[in-house]
Amino acid sequence: MTRGTTHAAVGALLALGLLAGSTPHTGGPERTAPPTAAPRLVGYDSCAEALTDLRAAASAVVGPWGFGPSWRTGVDLALPAAGGAVPKTARSAPAHSTTNSHEADAAEPDLVKTDGRRIVTVTSGVLRVVDPATRRVTGRLTVDPPGSRGGGARADLLLHGDRALVLTHPVAPLAERVAPTGPATDDPSGPRLLLVDLAGAPRVLATYRIDGALLDARQTSATARVVVRTAPRLPFSYDERGTDAERTAANRTVIARAGLDAWLPAYEWTAGQARGTGRVGCDRVSRPDTDSGTSLVTVLSFDLGADRLGDGDPVGVAADADLVYGTADALWLAGSRFVPTPWNARGRWARPETTDVYQFDLTGPGRPRYVAAGRVHGVPINQYALSEWQGDLRIATTSDTSVGPVSESAVQVLRRRGDTLERIGQVTGLGRGERIKSVRFLGPTGYVVTFRETDPLYRVDLSDPTAPRVTGELKITGWSAYLHPLPDGRLLGVGQEADRRGRPLGLQVAVFDVRDPQRPVRSAQYHVPGAESIVEFEPHAFLHQPSTGLVALPVDRGVRLLRVTATAVTEVGRVDHEGADLVSRSLLVGDVLWTVSHTGLKATDPTTARSLAWLPST
Repeated sequence: MTRGTTHAAVGALLALGLLAGSTPHTGGPERTAPPTAAPRLVGYDSCAEALTDLRAAASAVVGPWGFGPSWRTGVDLALPAAGGAVPKTARSAPAHSTTNSHEADAAEPDLVKTDGRRIVTVTSGVLRVVDPATRRVTGRLTVDPPGSRGGGARADLLLHGDRALVLTHPVAPLAERVAPTGPATDDPSGPRLLLVDLAGAPRVLATYRIDGALLDARQTSATARVVVRTAPRLPFSYDERGTDAERTAANRTVIARAGLDAWLPAYEWTAGQARGTGRVGCDRVSRPDTDSGTSLVTVLSFDLGADRLGDGDPVGVAADADLVYGTADALWLAGSRFVPTPWNARGRWARPETTDVYQFDLTGPGRPRYVAAGRVHGVPINQYALSEWQGDLRIATTSDTSVGPVSESAVQVLRRRGDTLERIGQVTGLGRGERIKSVRFLGPTGYVVTFRETDPLYRVDLSDPTAPRVTGELKITGWSAYLHPLPDGRLLGVGQEADRRGRPLGLQVAVFDVRDPQRPVRSAQYHVPGAESIVEFEPHAFLHQPSTGLVALPVDRGVRLLRVTATAVTEVGRVDHEGADLVSRSLLVGDVLWTVSHTGLKATDPTTARSLAWLPST
């Protein structure tokens, strides 16, 4: 195989700018976000130029302790949500729920998947296949890498027909997964992907491994896009005896001596007896002209209908992106800009104040095509803060207290014009002195929850994207960390109740009537004192069946079965797994509820909470 670092670089300079549009929040204090220039994505004319630029960018921000506490080391799988029961699509497959994902046409990886004919889980290093009709385990496959002791690596799944793509995460600390210590090598040390055939006894068809940490993945039909983030392998010494100036100088020497392989991740793939190795080529990488050179984000593409994964057809951006949002037609990467000075004037850690956004087109064949970039003021909380509607990207962000007297939040609208994402409208001044806790965009409407001591739920009208406006606001105690649409113009929130001083009091499930744009109200509430739910930070754990009002919600160690109507939230029963610290997922196949933990799967009647079957993991 020809190594990518020997290719001549391709790509012209992409001149990008940002036009500022502003529609202030008219219901209270506001501060207009300052205009920001969009990043210019630079293509390299040669690998030598790439090395020179990456060295210069990294050297400019390195400090006595490497890239320092403000170095953004990436995140694990981003948060998603929005599924429910789907109609029967094939005679052999009963109606079944899908993974609770942000966008219905862009499937997200999770530890359990079902197509109605089979349930596939991956826990404790083992993939299991369950027949929901007979309620029996029909197949097992160890997916931990050879030599491991099992059960240590986290794994998730994507499912297509008789194929599963297993995405495993190394057990090392996150910072080491992004940037392993020591010089660059040709031995990838990051996430491992396995293509598994489920037609008979589960068997591995192909594998793939690459340096870095898995950010997220999206699947449309048979195509999976996997996003990996890698920091350069630079063996900084961290000498505690020298001065800050001496340590910084030594680290710059390390950077000056590093080769291009320090930045470009190595990968390897197998398919049967065949094996290939390589490194992401400099001709596949572009760099924002003002970025730090401390991180490379690589997008890989795989055909789940094939018998091998191949080299992933990589394309990369040397950027600090750590958030992935996807639709069927586009993939968006967002990242807060690196802050080279870790302390602000108030003696607190400075936080990034702008976020760069990169758009990739997924409609054509082959690898994703970079099409545009933009920049917004503030930082989004998670992928639900981004939403594409009628071609425009809406993004909700919070600006930190390191700029201005108090923090505040905003909703900004970006529109692609050429290769630039221009800001065409915004509403600011949301939750001054507070931070965003959750966001949900539903068509032309956005809902934003901010919190410090009380929870304002803002309704934002985005029907005119050039002039978004707040039409209603509800202040209550507590906050919603996840918002989910309900039928008939209502919204369900999962979060925490709190006292008047903002101190949490336990799990809160609330129904909000948002049919009146000017007067949203809380019409029902369910409270469990002292309790928490993983849905507050992992929406994949949420299950809602609109036709019956069933909500399956992990609470502490078990699952609460709730019945949600327009005016009430009532508990039907509880599901527990013997020996499990957490029952983390729920799904429906026909009229049976299946719950998943590391100790096994349980089949339950969701109308009565009566146990129907128990399938232990051992």
